[in-house]
Formats: sequence, structure tokens, C-alpha cells
Amino acid sequence: MKKFIGKRAVASAISLVGLVIMVFFLSRLTGDPTDLYLPVDASLQAREQFREINGLNDPLMVQFGRYVADLAVLDFGNSIRRSRPAIDVVLEGFAWTLWLACVTMLLVTFAAIVIGSLAAFRVGGIFDRIATFFSLVGASAPDFWIAIVAIVVFAVNLRWLPTSGTGTIWHWVLPVSVLFIRPFGLILQVVRGSMIGVLSSAYVKTARAKGVRNRPIIFVHGLRNGMLPVITVIGDQAAGILNGAVIVETIFGFPGIGKLMIDSILQRDFNVVLAAIMVSALAIFLMNLLIDLAYALLDPRIRY
Repeated sequence: MKKFIGKRAVASAISLVGLVIMVFFLSRLTGDPTDLYLPVDASLQAREQFREINGLNDPLMVQFGRYVADLAVLDFGNSIRRSRPAIDVVLEGFAWTLWLACVTMLLVTFAAIVIGSLAAFRVGGIFDRIATFFSLVGASAPDFWIAIVAIVVFAVNLRWLPTSGTGTIWHWVLPVSVLFIRPFGLILQVVRGSMIGVLSSAYVKTARAKGVRNRPIIFVHGLRNGMLPVITVIGDQAAGILNGAVIVETIFGFPGIGKLMIDSILQRDFNVVLAAIMVSALAIFLMNLLIDLAYALLDPRIRY
């Protein structure tokens, strides 16, 4: 098991190094922050002083070397916009995104597994057809369109829910609902397909012949053996939400890491952008590692 985890950790570390290099240089292509944070008529002395304070007057390779040296001691620098440590700003946003991802994925996983398993139990029945139809619609609908329609219908016309913010539990309803739809459709289809194969297997037929009830057949005998492909999709969708759910957070003004990255790119706040990418990447790599461990636990052959 240690060797198995070690290989995954090394692969993740290599990817992380490549990501840091790419994001550092690409972020500089957005322009000079001096043009945003100082007035147009600022003197050359003021502009040089601003660059000196924020380490922008050195050659690009020197800036990169300094950043890597600081990163080695977990120093992500300060936010130009907020005059605070960049990592503090990012962790505040990531905490909101983490809560949003956990709430959404718990609801999605429970609903998709239960409904997908029941749909697979009677393939072609009315329940299966309805579940399949709505799951395909949900998996195909773009998030930004659903979010805008939800705001127009439930916030503007009906005035049932607020359009943005996080002040009360009602502020969470629209973001969670919009993020729920696509993963639910995808995971339900995978659960249904996997369970159809499992429920037609020999050991399930034997259990039925012995008089085992339907509920244990579906949720005890069948579900565990049908979970391997489902875990992959659940992990992938959870990683996508942890990566920021950029569009949904921006539309609903949700103060997560996705909205923070967009704002920081527009504000050329390089240290916050890099810190946000690092935190998101580490979260995704950790999620992938947990998926690999779950695979290894469910199927010991994968370890070897």
C-alpha cells in the first residue's frame, strides 16, 4: 500500500511543479499591475516605487526564482489588491467552496445512487424512463444557462430566493441546486449502467432464487460491486466543484475560490492567482489520491 501511495504522490508532485511554472509565466501575460493600481498620470518615480515594493521591476526569471525560493518555505507573498498574505485570502475563499462542494456532493451522491439503483432494478419501466430522461437533460444542460434561468424565475419573478450572497441558508439554495443538476445526471447514468450489469450477474440471480428481498439485493449485494466506476465519476465531479465552480460562483456572487480566481486575474493580483491555483491543485490531487485508495480498498487487485 505504501508503494502504491508513493507512486501516486510522485506523479502528483511532478504535475504540480509543471502547473506552477505554467501559471507563473502565463499570469504575467495579462499585463503590468501598475497600470491598474496607479492613476494614468502617476509619475515615473511612483510607478517604479510601486514595482519595487511588489517585486515587479526585476527580470522575469529573477521573479520566478524568488517565487520558487519563497514557495519552498510556504511563503506565497502578499496580495497587491488587499495588502494581506495571499494564502490567507485564498484559504478564506476555499473554505466557502469546500462547504459548497461537500453539501452538493453529499446530496448528489445519495440521490444518484438511490434513484440510479432503483431505475436499474426494473429496466424499461416507467420509473427508469423518467429517471433516465431527467438525468440526460441535467447532464446536458450548461451550468451558466441553468443559473441565469434560476435567477430570473426564482429570484426576480417569484422573489422566493435571493440572487447572491451567503447571509442565510436561502442564499445557498440556488448555487447548490444549479451545481447539483449536472453531477446528478452523470452519476445517475453511471450508477444505472453499472447496476444493470451487476443485477444480471449469477450471484444476484442465486440470491433471488434463495428468496432474498429486493432491498438487500440492490443495496447490499449489488451496490458494492457496482461502485468502482461510480467512484471515478463521483471523484471527478467533486474535483470539478473544488476547482472553483467558477461560472456558478461568479453568477451568484458566491465568495468561493472560483470567483476569487476570476477577480484576481482581472485585477492582476498574481500572488493570489498562484496561491489559488496551488490550493485548488493540491485539493484535486488529494481527491484523486482518495479515489485511488477507495479503488484499492474495494478491489485489492488494483494495488498490485
